[in-house]
Amino acid sequence: MADLNCEIAILPWFHKSLNRHQAEALLLQNGQDGSYLLRESCTSPGEYSLSVRCEQSVKHFQIGWNGKNYQFGMGKFSSLDEFIKHFENRPLIGGESGILTLLKYPYPYNVEEPEKYDEIRIHAEWGKRMTVEKDKVSLNETESINSKEGYLTKQGGNVKNWKARWFVLIKNELKYFKFKADKLPIRTLDMTKCLAVEEDDSMGKKNLIRIDMPGRTFYVYASTESEKDEWLNILRWKVRRNSKDLS
Repeated sequence: MADLNCEIAILPWFHKSLNRHQAEALLLQNGQDGSYLLRESCTSPGEYSLSVRCEQSVKHFQIGWNGKNYQFGMGKFSSLDEFIKHFENRPLIGGESGILTLLKYPYPYNVEEPEKYDEIRIHAEWGKRMTVEKDKVSLNETESINSKEGYLTKQGGNVKNWKARWFVLIKNELKYFKFKADKLPIRTLDMTKCLAVEEDDSMGKKNLIRIDMPGRTFYVYASTESEKDEWLNILRWKVRRNSKDLS
């Protein structure tokens, strides 16, 4: 079993300590189709995993290293540069889905990321986190790669009208507020209990999302298709991660 080789050690898009869940969150939240990164395999020590964003998911591909060549399926490559150039022109097949994806955008490890993956940028309810650097006090306003906030238009529970609400997803809680500056949410949804999150076209609204919770179904829609996709990606990832943790 080979040790970490020098080529990978200096690779700008090698995320040594990233696990599968963190790679998914990072690429879904900050990447785009064709974004990719390399990390150490969580299941096969001495091998690597290539995580690639394609459509609304992240696919993971195992890459072996025998001390001389990188092995991917039946193929062998003498360098990672050769591997990447090969799949810049010949798409990867994304597992059982059959989605074809070209490697386009390496995701560098030296971007500014939060120390914890479940922090969120400033919101009135949690206030500002202070950090001390030497003799200087500064505000840390980092945004999480697996948290999100923004306006969505929500259907009422009793009166079926539609009103804009400020939504905040942090850890496993989806909260919505009447106004962005409000300190207390109208309601908090526990995403560990969420049954499903799906795109829905039954209400005559574009960019509509259905959130199935025990005892009630919530309908919200985004102002744009891209915003709808971002919410779908992160909410579905939360549901998938929770279902894996419970299995």
